[in-house]
Amino acid sequence: MSSDIFNIAGKDFSSRLLVGTGKYLDEKEATAAIEASEAEIVTVAIRRVELEKNKRTESILNYISPQKYTILPNTAGCFNAKEAIRIAYLGREILEGANLLKLEVLKDKETLLPLMDETIVAAKELVKEGFEIMVYCTDDLNYAKELEDIGCVAIMPLAAPIGSGQGIVNPKAISSIIEKISCPVIIDAGIGTASEVTVAMEMGCDGVLLNTAIAHAKNPILMAEAMKEAARSGRKSFLAGRMKPQAKANPSSPMQGIVNS
Repeated sequence: MSSDIFNIAGKDFSSRLLVGTGKYLDEKEATAAIEASEAEIVTVAIRRVELEKNKRTESILNYISPQKYTILPNTAGCFNAKEAIRIAYLGREILEGANLLKLEVLKDKETLLPLMDETIVAAKELVKEGFEIMVYCTDDLNYAKELEDIGCVAIMPLAAPIGSGQGIVNPKAISSIIEKISCPVIIDAGIGTASEVTVAMEMGCDGVLLNTAIAHAKNPILMAEAMKEAARSGRKSFLAGRMKPQAKANPSSPMQGIVNS
């Protein structure tokens, strides 16, 4: 496992669990949960960050150090390509030239599903401008392939609607993306509990990004630890290779040489 490195945009990571920073009771709880998760990539909604550094009195950026974490700005809350591109540039400015970006363009405020045509437009423009795009998308293979062809560094299909905790609604579609896509595939949105993280990793996902499942747990710190262990366990299971399912029972102990009663 020591050589099983997770690489995004040329940078190596040991943790395959990525976490968000929203929906916590306060920044103190968010920080404690992030630390418990041992995630190395932490995503931050740029719309929630004060642009002027000296005014960021309660910003999560005051609590998570870029020396310890890779801060992943995201364009959450954008509903068209033009808006997402503008927020992307603000994120680059806030993080002093960092190019890694999680691109989200949403269909509406109710479903929070990806608006794929606008996502494609934004991805093309941002990749051309040097951004390293990790892109939130549907589980449609054709869109995933197009985004990879554009040059996105990670494809991030949703498991289920954002914040729903429904788990992996369409595992066959996710499996198709994993099979056909060469760049990292990271489940993003819809995970509710640790067993679902394990399933995603056993399927062959390169990573899992989640937020609400930890932030809205009764004990966020304990849940963050559970998610960390689930990601590791699922990855080990995937690398080990599961047994082939059998149509009939097959005894664990050999039948030859048994003592007759």
